[in-house]
Amino acid sequence: MTRHPKTQAGPRTAEDGGTSVVHLTLNGQELLAHPGQTVGAALIDAGIQSWRTTRKNGRPRGLFCGIGICYDCLITVDGAPNQRACLVPVREGMQLSTTAAPVGPATDAPNDGGTER
Repeated sequence: MTRHPKTQAGPRTAEDGGTSVVHLTLNGQELLAHPGQTVGAALIDAGIQSWRTTRKNGRPRGLFCGIGICYDCLITVDGAPNQRACLVPVREGMQLSTTAAPVGPATDAPNDGGTER
């Protein structure tokens, strides 16, 4: 999981003039989101740019296309693996988890020039 160092955005609370928030967790860490956001948007809003790695070379992946075509934003939602974060709306109490793909001699082959997933 990678956080962007300059992100200062995030859900606003009633104290600072914002609307209500949705509470969710990512690997046990509490996050706040805006009602109506997708999981991917909530993660980006929290400064998290990547939450999984590729099987082949362990490269970081997160939100890419944002419309459900590329599958780069896969995440486990409430125990259901391989959910596209860009399509799943946040819900109160949602539990998100990430798993790093195994990286080693058997999975870290040189890139053959094809698209890596």
